[in-house]
Amino acid sequence: MFCRFRELLAVATFAICECAAELQRSQVVTRPYLGVTHIFRTETSPRTINIHVVEIDLTVPGLGFKLTGPGGTRETVRQTTLAFLNQEQAQVAINGHFFLPFPSTDLNAMIIGIGASNGNVYSAFEAPTQSYAIVTNAPGINIDSSNHAGVVHIDTSFADAKHVLENVTLWNVLSGSAQSVTNGVKTIPEYIDATHPNGLLTPPGPAMYSNSNSWYNLINSRTSIGLSKDNQTLVLFTVDNAGGSRGMSVGEVADMLIGSYGIYNALSLDGGGSTTMAIRNPATLVGQMVNVSSDNPNGRAVASNLAVFAAAAPSVPGDLNGDGQVNCADLALVRSSFGKRIGQPGFNSWIDVNTDGVVDIRDLIFVTQRVAPGTLCP
Repeated sequence: MFCRFRELLAVATFAICECAAELQRSQVVTRPYLGVTHIFRTETSPRTINIHVVEIDLTVPGLGFKLTGPGGTRETVRQTTLAFLNQEQAQVAINGHFFLPFPSTDLNAMIIGIGASNGNVYSAFEAPTQSYAIVTNAPGINIDSSNHAGVVHIDTSFADAKHVLENVTLWNVLSGSAQSVTNGVKTIPEYIDATHPNGLLTPPGPAMYSNSNSWYNLINSRTSIGLSKDNQTLVLFTVDNAGGSRGMSVGEVADMLIGSYGIYNALSLDGGGSTTMAIRNPATLVGQMVNVSSDNPNGRAVASNLAVFAAAAPSVPGDLNGDGQVNCADLALVRSSFGKRIGQPGFNSWIDVNTDGVVDIRDLIFVTQRVAPGTLCP
């Protein structure tokens, strides 16, 4: 009897803990386009925050990407993320590079770091003037014309600072202040001082920044981009410091990307008032900002944005490959990812039909029940 009571007490305690955790967070998961999962997540601990995450399965046919192209009297012409989404008739867009001059009413801008749009490498790796926040030759993320993605690093043997060590074709490339996740580990850069002679950041900057007062520890709106270990899932991340949301530090974002979304490598992009994510409503086809800008209601005009192009999501429940019917091909897709969880190689968010983070028997049953009776699958 005592053992049974102890078991019941353990179950009850677990349930209470689970309920408490749910009170601290909630999320809404939608799949607006094929291969695209949008997660709106709220947290109340350690502070109230509103987060938008877009997971993109890079193996899905029909996907495309485009970074803001060169133009104007400097490198690019600034525009809001929503304006870029509408201009390109894209399905998703997010802000990208840090830029100069800022603040400025001049819309002609220089992006900071390596940048390329559809194969045109128009901005080089560099040593930025904001060395208190942006590391020299910050790595970039490259998405080639076949949607193969990966982190790229400067090849210093070329004087133009537009070549990389990796054997890839630079196609659409963006960079940020630093690589915040490296090989599955949080990597926040340090300031040069007596105990950190190899630090990547230069103190003190405009606010007496140091290793005890790091720019990276500021609580603010943040934008990040990351990749899974197999480079087959691209994650776009924003958190607001407006509209009731209190923001995050870069380290907190890195921890969440690793722990919740299985990110293996990530960059910290321009944040603060620049943080913006826009998504085209799949029902109305109207583009809209999904986050709340701390700059202005329409979002800040920024120097670069990344656009995502994707096909309409399947309108038939259980139709995972978008051919308009539920058949053996869809069952084969579930079996190919069976047992895989978020962050593991082979996990596909669009096959996880009940959005619980794992492809399991529940997903298989959902699809099987929608296959025509009498169908025999190999």
